Amino acid sequence: MTNVRAQATQTHVQQAALAVGAVFLLVGILGFIPGITTQYDTMEAAGHHSEALLFGIFQVSVLHNIVHLLFGVAGIAMSRTWANARAYLIGGGVIYLVLWVYGLLIGHDSAANFVPVNNADNWLHLLLGLGMIVLGVLLTRRRTRPRTHRTSA
Repeated sequence: MTNVRAQATQTHVQQAALAVGAVFLLVGILGFIPGITTQYDTMEAAGHHSEALLFGIFQVSVLHNIVHLLFGVAGIAMSRTWANARAYLIGGGVIYLVLWVYGLLIGHDSAANFVPVNNADNWLHLLLGLGMIVLGVLLTRRRTRPRTHRTSA
């Protein structure tokens, strides 16, 4: 009697989605740690008045950190299948490109800057957007699924 079992290995796109998700989760956590986030005592729930800076560079708020946490959890969860991992990387990349454009168009001192973002965030969003899309596309050019192997019972 022969059984067919799927290997537990992940494809490259799944590994990339898992890694990206883990990094977002870590960044979301780090955003709540004083010292790693400078001017922590000025952190606001949302809005451009938050002067807290992750790594002393990227403007963050409670909302901004929660978005990172949720994006991280989504990446980890979506890394379980090839199709969802691809959708996470490409779709997430598009979201980050939209955030980049949004950050360029709004005034950083305006009420529209509710996340908040600064120039460093804007350029990071561009790099993240492009990087995620490139990973999602290049790692799925040839649809590679985990191999199956036969075992005898």
